[in-house]
Amino acid sequence: MLHAVVAGLEAAGARPFIVSRGGYAPTPAIQYAVKTLGYDAGVIVTASHNPPEYNGIKVVGPLGIEIDRETERKVEEIYFSERFRLVPWSRAAIDAATEDRVIDTYVHGVVEKVDKQLIKSRGYRVLVDCANNVSALTTPRILRALGVKAYTLACNPSPEPYREPEPTPSSLAEAARAVTALGLDLGVGHDGDGDRAIFIDERGEAWWGDRVGALLSAYIAEHKLPDAPRRVVTAVSSSRLVTDYLEPRGIEVRWTPVGSINIAYTLLREGGVAGFEENGGFLYPPHLLARDGGMTLALFLEMMAKENAKASELFAKLPRYYAVKTKIPMARDKALKVVEELRREYEGRPGYRIVTVDGIRVDGEDFWFLVRPSGTEPVLRIMVEARSPEKAKKLAEELAEKARRLAGQ
Repeated sequence: MLHAVVAGLEAAGARPFIVSRGGYAPTPAIQYAVKTLGYDAGVIVTASHNPPEYNGIKVVGPLGIEIDRETERKVEEIYFSERFRLVPWSRAAIDAATEDRVIDTYVHGVVEKVDKQLIKSRGYRVLVDCANNVSALTTPRILRALGVKAYTLACNPSPEPYREPEPTPSSLAEAARAVTALGLDLGVGHDGDGDRAIFIDERGEAWWGDRVGALLSAYIAEHKLPDAPRRVVTAVSSSRLVTDYLEPRGIEVRWTPVGSINIAYTLLREGGVAGFEENGGFLYPPHLLARDGGMTLALFLEMMAKENAKASELFAKLPRYYAVKTKIPMARDKALKVVEELRREYEGRPGYRIVTVDGIRVDGEDFWFLVRPSGTEPVLRIMVEARSPEKAKKLAEELAEKARRLAGQ
């Protein structure tokens, strides 16, 4: 697919540059290079957290952010209607040039934004699980540059999968066992293109990204961006603990539809200290208005060092909720019908807070749930969190049964 993209750009009269190392680099490294090296745009071939057969293209604007939804729609309209012109063969670029600066520029850009000496003084030992993908080219280098001893797992880029590309507590089970067996301070697992980071504390417990996001946002607001608007931007799939933890600290929580692009453009318009998703995506505005697993790791290590605390001690500050996630195969029109029926049921009822920017999210006294159609596959996604695992499981089962009934399944 890389060569098809290059050929298309050349035929349209653009001058493409291919990242060195055969075109391989983490998505945030390419986005950062577009922003800092003066490129007009970037095109990334990636399947992100999905298997390689789902490869597609991500178009990046000059700020290093994916193009917005409206621009994306216009590009697709031009493409599918074939309303584009090709330059004469004599004016087309013959060979794409190579860009050798991407990896070095990115690693330096991450390291310079944290307190390297403070991190180094702690003598941390960290495991990184790269899922045998492109983060292997950068995250171990970032750790070494910060004076951290890096232990690598599946950090040999290969088409042969080591685990499923999406980092989750279940897919990182082997990494968690390695952290505890080796007595390490921290573990981190990336997705296929390196823009997500899921952390494992020294006890071997893996934590979802909204937990990390809540901790980092409060830390950044206090220690790194005290003059920025005290606001975080997160998707409706993030936990209720985000508001429970941040609002008492005077930090506004701004909800958006699921998708890092929605978070990025909200931060661009309104400002804030950070943006994040429960899937491990974290956006640090002074660095890049895009998810970046390497930057997230560097910030987390700085937070540990600054507060002189173990990872488990930091996570212990957060309110405890128990999560259940499930999905039901369902056509999008039926999924939308389920969402509408749930909205009618809960809107106006006392004691509930309703958010409808993406599906329906309902917050009760000691629980919350989100029901939304998937944006990538024909399923209805259900996410539930409650103060007890029993209540979370029961509520998820009730919602799934109700959704099937409303959809006529």
